[in-house]
Amino acid sequence: MKNEMTLAFDSRSENEGFARVAVAAFVSQLNPTMEEVADIRTAVSEAVTNAIIHGYPDGIHTVVVRAALGDGLLELWVTDEGVGIEDVKQAMEPLYTSRPELERSGMGFMFMEAFMDQVEVQSELGTGTTVHMVKRIGQGFERQED
Repeated sequence: MKNEMTLAFDSRSENEGFARVAVAAFVSQLNPTMEEVADIRTAVSEAVTNAIIHGYPDGIHTVVVRAALGDGLLELWVTDEGVGIEDVKQAMEPLYTSRPELERSGMGFMFMEAFMDQVEVQSELGTGTTVHMVKRIGQGFERQED
């Protein structure tokens, strides 16, 4: 059985922390390790920050974070309806940034890929971007039954 949640919030940088904490609280029902929680929080932070900074460079709009839990698996979708990504492959290259004037490091996708088991990006110019991430919770760690 899956359990799902959806958050929608303004594309304001102060809401990145809210999204990170909300997803961490939601995944807590799977009894993740502290390292798993830290990995998830970092990946959410990077995906939401990308949506805010790159998806909506000229105004406040909506970012949506959807999460689903089931069978020890977390699935996340971070979606914006912003400008989209012209070349997803290039955008996912380490150190690439479309906003160098903001002194962005261009490491967001690399961090997402390092901390999650799977990262897929779908984007269309003028329509927006969805980052889909998957992480198995509890790998290499035996749970104790209640």
